[in-house]
Amino acid sequence: MKRKSMLALLLAVSMTCSMTAATGAVAFASDDTATEESADDATADDATADDADAADTEEASDDTTEASDDDQKAADEVAALIDKIYVQERTDTTDEDCKAAKEAWDKLTDAQKELVEGEEASPEYFGRDTGDASKDDPRNQDEIGENELLVVSFGTSFNDSRAEDIKGIEDALAEAYPDWSVRRAFTAQIIINHVEARDNEVIDNMQQALDRAVDNGVKNLVVQPTHLMHGAEYDEMVEAIDGYKDKFESVAIAEPMLGEVGDDATVINDDKKAVAQAITDEACKEAGFDDMQAAADAGTAFVFMGHGTSHTANVTYDQMQTQMNDLGFTNAFIGTVEGEPEDTACEAVIEKVKEAGVTIKGCSHITGGGFYENIPRMLPDGVKAVVKKDSYEVPAIFKLLAKTGDIEEEMMYNTYNMGIGMIVAVDPADVEKTMEAMRAAGDTPYVIGEIKDGEKGVTLC
Repeated sequence: MKRKSMLALLLAVSMTCSMTAATGAVAFASDDTATEESADDATADDATADDADAADTEEASDDTTEASDDDQKAADEVAALIDKIYVQERTDTTDEDCKAAKEAWDKLTDAQKELVEGEEASPEYFGRDTGDASKDDPRNQDEIGENELLVVSFGTSFNDSRAEDIKGIEDALAEAYPDWSVRRAFTAQIIINHVEARDNEVIDNMQQALDRAVDNGVKNLVVQPTHLMHGAEYDEMVEAIDGYKDKFESVAIAEPMLGEVGDDATVINDDKKAVAQAITDEACKEAGFDDMQAAADAGTAFVFMGHGTSHTANVTYDQMQTQMNDLGFTNAFIGTVEGEPEDTACEAVIEKVKEAGVTIKGCSHITGGGFYENIPRMLPDGVKAVVKKDSYEVPAIFKLLAKTGDIEEEMMYNTYNMGIGMIVAVDPADVEKTMEAMRAAGDTPYVIGEIKDGEKGVTLC
């Protein structure tokens, strides 16, 4: 779904606040007056009864241990099956392995499910609510005619997101090109396995999709990736297609959204220019500014975050920064969570923002993965973010999604941004002036939580 950025913010207490702990004492009272019983009053029957009770207790203990061992054994078997399909490789037994893992999981008791733990396996693997798979279409149909448009995506195992995003693109292409049969392929086999095991929905990988096209007698093949940029996944896709080009009369591969990479940061193209203009226009609109210059005059900077990659294509982010500069947007910054070069790393971008006159402790763009996956990226070790759910009004669309899709609250906050597009942390002394500055800029900011000592992560309350 389109995630509506509100530029609403986490205005947090100091990142170095101390933790206070309340200590309680529990006392066990002892009665100094013991009841004495003469040994002469103890009968042989009493002794026999005591021995019997002891024997029963020992037997019950053995039964409990045995039952616990059996529970763990059953859980371990399921964990091994999950680990077997939690791989980026398809084998001759993958379909059977996915089915076996789900069937074994369904046979476990609730107590046994809590014991599932493996290299990748956990109770969350099958226990997590991934949405309604019936909303999606794997598009692995046959008898599709001579013209195929193959939409290639990395993939996602969250059904509602897949139906809204990937299927949405596929549906739009099908409507725009009615003479072409639109089909789907995922490059992440691990995601394919997740979807098959959890929801019994079978999605083709690249080899399967290309084999299916050949078997269907396709003559003209157009491949449309949903990738943002060139990278390892895109390279692997192109390599796979190269091995099938002689099996079709024509093959065309579309560029990713940001176009060709180029050798250095100075190389830009029309695609990057169009994207740079589009995202800054949208950012200004959402923040209540007429244009980027008006935002700059108000002391507002925008940070656009990408994931980053170790692939040489990571230079694309530098090229996007160059494009922002060429457009005259001195208050627009491109950052990455990881990857090289380091000048687009989150820490470097924060320094750039500070140089522009904006003082922040940390920032996080709330994209796919919601609160739980994105907020920790701005936190140092030893602190956690405590978010107050009632600190702002969640947009009605998210309430509707949760209700109609029967989606648990935790899953909503782990998938969607719940109306918060960007979170920043500031010193408690700067809260009021920050709020005033944001209001003056035409935005409606919120104080949605605080930073506390603890294990790095997010707590909703």
